[in-house]
Amino acid sequence: MTLEHRAFMYDGADDFLSVTVPYLRSGLERDEAVIAVAREPNLTALRDVLGDKEIVYVDSAGFYRHPVHTLRDYQNIVREHAPRSVCAVAEPVWDGWDERQTLEWIRYESLINVVFEDADARALCPYDTRALPPRILAEARRTHPKVLAPGHDGDSAEYVDPVVFGSTCDRGLRADRPHDAEYLPVNGADLHHLRSFVAEQAGRTGLGEQAAQNLVTAVNEVAANALQHGTPPVGLWTWQDGTGLVCEVGDHGFWRPDPLTGYIPPESALQSGFGLWTVRLLVDLMELRAGWDGTFVRLHKRP
Repeated sequence: MTLEHRAFMYDGADDFLSVTVPYLRSGLERDEAVIAVAREPNLTALRDVLGDKEIVYVDSAGFYRHPVHTLRDYQNIVREHAPRSVCAVAEPVWDGWDERQTLEWIRYESLINVVFEDADARALCPYDTRALPPRILAEARRTHPKVLAPGHDGDSAEYVDPVVFGSTCDRGLRADRPHDAEYLPVNGADLHHLRSFVAEQAGRTGLGEQAAQNLVTAVNEVAANALQHGTPPVGLWTWQDGTGLVCEVGDHGFWRPDPLTGYIPPESALQSGFGLWTVRLLVDLMELRAGWDGTFVRLHKRP
């Protein structure tokens, strides 16, 4: 059982259908679990041609909202249909993200190769060459082992191993922090004051009740981890970023985490990485930076 992960560079609606329709039909013929996750109007076009029989249709706009959530949702699909193979058209969403979020979605495509490396699944990821920026098209060739494009159907010569790719992403993380960021020292095992502080900051920022609670839980988990495994002093910085709130927990420990840390769905709560995986689910974006000056976990949450 191995994953087949292929980027499909398409040029217009007719080109999209000319490949995705026979691809999905081949999944039906093989008695695979067939799912079509596509953007409109591609999704409606697929349904019009193929009908609803034995194919699950999902709008990308609702499915691709958070990289780690999407990883988890695809993992659930594979598990629910086991031992049947899965055949999926999986068209990502690339508009509406800022630079940091775009980087996480690019990394997500690379992570697919690790999370599902032993899965009996095929995934065809369409990329609209008319609409997408050159950077996104170039990164698709680096994150997909196989590429289908005019004049080429096979291995991608530009493909990069996910661990190496993740290291490259981490090196680009920003270390800057606003001069007016509020600071709270984190001491001892009782984190009640920290939770109250974050809740107050979230309220002042305008986060909703559930968003604020998720952020408080995430910061508490990161701070507890820093106190247990890091090197004092441990501190928390908070500041507003647009309409959202950023919380950064740092300590003086020199940790060299694997670039995949906290991205791979754990099998249970006892597995290493469960805490950071949970944190990533709770916030909009988590950035982990470790170097000579310490270890810093930056959490972004928007209303």
